[in-house]
Parts: sequence; C-alpha cells; structure tokens
Amino acid sequence: ITYGGSIFEWSWWLRGYENLLIDMMSNKSLAEAVINKVTDFTLDISKKIAKSDIDILAYYDDVGMQNGMMIRPSLWREWIKPRWRMVFEAVRRVNPHVKIFFHSDGNIKEIIPDLIDIGVDILNPVQPESMDPTQIKREFGKYLAFWGTVGVQKTMPLGSPLDVKREVKKRIETVGKEGGLIIAPSNVLEPEVPWENILAFIEAVKEFGVLSGSNSKKEG
Repeated sequence: ITYGGSIFEWSWWLRGYENLLIDMMSNKSLAEAVINKVTDFTLDISKKIAKSDIDILAYYDDVGMQNGMMIRPSLWREWIKPRWRMVFEAVRRVNPHVKIFFHSDGNIKEIIPDLIDIGVDILNPVQPESMDPTQIKREFGKYLAFWGTVGVQKTMPLGSPLDVKREVKKRIETVGKEGGLIIAPSNVLEPEVPWENILAFIEAVKEFGVLSGSNSKKEG
C-alpha cells in the first residue's frame, strides 16, 4: 500500500480552510487555480507510483466532521469529485489491477455512493463514533471493502480490555460477514491508549478472526 496524494486537504492547507471555501463560492477562478494545481501534482505522483508493482494506492482527503460533512456535498461533487474521478481513471489506465483506498474521518455517508461511482474499492476508517459500521456494511458492502471500524475516541482509550474484545468481535461478525473487512483501529493510537487494550485488540483479532459456521472466514 502506497500513499498517492490528496486534493481537498492539500488545497485548503495551501489557501486556508475558510479562504478556500469562500473562493469556491465567490472567487471561483482562484479556487480553480489552487485545486487544479494540487490535482495535477496528485495525478502526476499517482501515475508514477501506479507503474510500480503495488496492490493498493491510498488517498487521504478528510471531508468529514463528527456529525456531517466539512463542506456541502453539492460543493464536493462540483469541485472535488470530478478531479478524483480523473485521478482514479488515469491510475487504472496505468495499472488496471490496483485497488483504490480512500480515507476520510467523520460522517461522510452522503458521499459514499459518489466514492463508489468514481472507483473507490476500500473505505477507511468507517469511524464508529460518526457512522454505524453495521449499517454502512449493509448499504454499501456489495461495492466496498472496509478498513478500520474500531473506535479510537472511546473504546481503545477509555474502554476496558473486555470492551475492546467485544467491539472487535462485533465488527468481525457484522462488517466482516462474508468478507470485506480489514479490521483495525479507526485512526492512530494515541499515548493514552492503555497497553492492555492494544493487547486485547490483537488477542481478539486472533480469536474471532475465523468464526465457526458457513462463509465464516473473516479478514483480520
């Protein structure tokens, strides 16, 4: 797995978050210049990486907050979606077999169908504090694999080892049903996460990664 770049994140890093959003509404030529420059850079490095023998190209482009999108879905569809489509199509012309991994924290449910439409294969991290992983699996599991799903805001730092094991088991039984789950913490484990909870996560993955019954093999 190799990192291929960003579009929305890098654009507002350059221009400033509020400035970029204002530009999208009232200074479109400037917004277009910034976003196109970033897209061209991401496109260039993506095509170069795709030429190598890789299985997964990963893109991190946060557009979600805890309870909703950072920008209106309509703005994302106008400004960002077409550029990601262009990048992904170019990558697959170079390497038709590469899988596209897309990361955004927060609640991005409104644009998941759009991500499927432009060719995303793996959605990360399906943050459980923001979206119900079981529901996301039920609605979109036919089209996507999921990477993550174990909470790092509550379960990993604040739960007990038993809480961690219960959450891992639940995710494997639900999101991992019939495959399509790479189970992992939904983001970086911060220093306050107890070591016992990290061990509990590993133990639970080993214990529940394969469950009895038909079609029971899960990825973990």
